[in-house]
Amino acid sequence: MLQLRPFNSLGGADHGWLNAHHHFSFAEYYDPQRMSWGNLRVWNDDVIQSGTGFPKHPHRDMEIITYVREGAITHEDNLGNKGRTEAGDVQVMSAGTGIAHSEYNLENQATKIFQIWIMPDETGAPPSWGAKPFPKDSREGFVTLASGKHGDDQTLRIRANARLVAANLKAGESAEYHLDSGRRAYLVPATGIIEVNGVTANARDGVAVQDERVLRVTAINDSEIVLVDVA
Repeated sequence: MLQLRPFNSLGGADHGWLNAHHHFSFAEYYDPQRMSWGNLRVWNDDVIQSGTGFPKHPHRDMEIITYVREGAITHEDNLGNKGRTEAGDVQVMSAGTGIAHSEYNLENQATKIFQIWIMPDETGAPPSWGAKPFPKDSREGFVTLASGKHGDDQTLRIRANARLVAANLKAGESAEYHLDSGRRAYLVPATGIIEVNGVTANARDGVAVQDERVLRVTAINDSEIVLVDVA
């Protein structure tokens, strides 16, 4: 079963400095049919204007992944971590017992991110933060970027039974992703137009996947695809 969630059906708000769209209920947007997908709780499509951002604020017991689509985001937290994450790269924050951080766009252009929250398998663990580059031109098929699954050792680690993968496909190219029995997926083309198991999705549309074992994704035009595999 695949359920298309068109971009124009998402909740959200334009705050001027931030234009936010929510694939799931978040902040002022509430839809009881879109509360979560498995242990995936939040998928925000944020456009942050130059010189603005999120001032320091707290989180607790949540795995928070930031996938940068364009521009860069600069992170700083109360643990002393600082970092700038560029387009195509990923940062992960395990909020654990509590962490306070800020995220700012210090670039000369708008920064576009996906911010993805996944519910952890364990609560009350020490907080942590990390980032890693994943050059877009070195991806062949789906590449694992962050994971809490056994065997995904070369990725950013999260404390959740989940995996974040991405693919960059040229027009006409295809890639497959295999789901274990009972797993769900949620995928979004950051750019381009794709067809996944017969369903066409435009840029920034969401596709909720359940009861499928193999996802075959074909790029109608050059596309960047982000997918979360969850329990």
